[in-house]
Amino acid sequence: MPEKLKGIVPPVITPLTRDGRIDCRGLKKLLEHILAGGVHGLFILGTTGEGPVLGYELQKKMIGETCAIVGGRVPILAGISAAAMNDSVKLAEIARENGAFGAVAAPPYYFSLGEPELIDYYETLVRKIPLPLFLYNMPAMTKVCLKPSTVIRLAGVPGIIGYKDSSGSMPDLHEVLLALRGRDDFSIFVGPEELLGEAVLFGADGGVSGGANLNPCLFVSMYEAAARGDIPEMRRLQEQIYRQRKLYFIGHYPSSIVKGIKCSLSLRNICSEYLAEPFHFFEEKERNEVRKVLETLPIL
Repeated sequence: MPEKLKGIVPPVITPLTRDGRIDCRGLKKLLEHILAGGVHGLFILGTTGEGPVLGYELQKKMIGETCAIVGGRVPILAGISAAAMNDSVKLAEIARENGAFGAVAAPPYYFSLGEPELIDYYETLVRKIPLPLFLYNMPAMTKVCLKPSTVIRLAGVPGIIGYKDSSGSMPDLHEVLLALRGRDDFSIFVGPEELLGEAVLFGADGGVSGGANLNPCLFVSMYEAAARGDIPEMRRLQEQIYRQRKLYFIGHYPSSIVKGIKCSLSLRNICSEYLAEPFHFFEEKERNEVRKVLETLPIL
């Protein structure tokens, strides 16, 4: 396994059956599809993977099935975000037993934490879990934002080896990149896929791009172009990324991002489109809109 994770690490969706179980057949097909695109790792049980709403048994099953299917071909990061620290610790232990490379934790939600409390939380969590830890900044979901100063301080804590920034704030990300420039033991990833090229160009180590569930080659190509500073190629690929992003704005709710990806994968016969309750997949009107967008995309 790499000392420092780099590249494209897709936040894998969680294929489900109609009755809410893990769609193991669909999961295998999805993982083989993503791996064939040349990705550098996988992130399960994140926001795109509906991790926090799956429940412990489904999360445990997803970890075990994914690790077994992948068989060590790429590093696996397991999301352990939870409101209760003990739940996060249990998930990390399951992930370690199944061979995961690291754990990813957003701040605990419901109660808002101040910066000193966040620092104490992560310092305590990393001591309790048996895996290296990635910080996960997802303020849209947790209502708590990891400030650059918090990330920079926590980057010096033993066992904390990376950061995934899904805040969408490039100034904050640039502040972290400048402060941690030259660190060969700490990975910095960007979440929003439309920011992937810029982030890597300025020193980020890669992206956790939800669209890589559908077209992994597109995001691997953008990462490689940005890593070598190929601006014309980045511009060409950015147009394709923006074309694909139209899938995320079909429907009327924030869940449309996950629905758009799952519907697309279903239409391409990769896996099912069922979501964890209380959410439901697109109806025919939205499915037709997804079809129209897919017709404009290259199958890579």
